[in-house]
Amino acid sequence: MEPGGARNVLTQMRRGTLAYCVLAVLRDRERYGFELVRVLGAVDGMVTSEGTIYPLLARLRRQGLVETTWQESSAGPPRRYYRLTRAGRGSLDDFAEEWVRFRDGVDLFLAGRTES
Repeated sequence: MEPGGARNVLTQMRRGTLAYCVLAVLRDRERYGFELVRVLGAVDGMVTSEGTIYPLLARLRRQGLVETTWQESSAGPPRRYYRLTRAGRGSLDDFAEEWVRFRDGVDLFLAGRTES
């Protein structure tokens, strides 16, 4: 490991999980892109930007995990709203199950509760 490696590790972890965080935020209701940026950015360690979220949303849309609708806005031009599809919900459920197992395993190692 090298100095500053922890920051790089956080970047890699964020990159691997951000799509599922977006799907989780969309689980209960549809949202527009900038709203997603604000919600994710409000959580420590989830720093993100429009330059990250919009390409990710486009990829999730191409993969059929989210779908979109345009809605008029009282605060400016129409907004594209994103919502979870059935496939997106299934993908999120699968990830959540695997995440718990993975997280618990990492926690065991970090706590030093493993046997040789």
